[in-house]
Amino acid sequence: MASTKRHKVFVSFHEQDRKFCKLFANQMGSALVDRSVQEGDIDPKLKVATTRAKIRDEFIADASVTVVLVGTCTWRRRHVDWEIGSSLTDTEENPRCGLIGILLPTHPDYRSSRCHPSLIPPRFADNLEDQNYFARIYHWPSPWNPQKVHGWIHAAFKRRDKVNPKNSRHPFGKNWRGPCASGWQTNASSKHVLE
Repeated sequence: MASTKRHKVFVSFHEQDRKFCKLFANQMGSALVDRSVQEGDIDPKLKVATTRAKIRDEFIADASVTVVLVGTCTWRRRHVDWEIGSSLTDTEENPRCGLIGILLPTHPDYRSSRCHPSLIPPRFADNLEDQNYFARIYHWPSPWNPQKVHGWIHAAFKRRDKVNPKNSRHPFGKNWRGPCASGWQTNASSKHVLE
């Protein structure tokens, strides 16, 4: 294993991909401490500001790395945008998290050598620079390899204080609508995907 350190990991995902979140936690076992939001943890009737603060202060606050599970429609979800934004913010109460993405088998770019930035969350795509990157994106491993995934997490942990992330976008006010495969508008070229 790349390191024996157990990381506190916050997993960000679209609700339709919850099965992958559960599988991720089960496969990683004792190699990480799961800080993810579970069903019923947040009242859907809460105001936007209250929900964002709750996610930041109760779930992400003591995490050291955020893993974004990227499925077909993940890029559209406001909660994913808020979770990434909170993860990138460095405050005295909530230190910045490392950041990685894992393309799920349901994603159109799964197993491709490149990932189109409009099919991943915009705030995440901002941090996938080829030269001075803060985040990295990988493919869901098949077969599952917890040592490899732990290595990705540990590398993100080590990177979190060496590179300044890009986090200047305004938070999503609501979920984006339209077909998932169309993506958001960008002129950026496709991003390299590792492994």
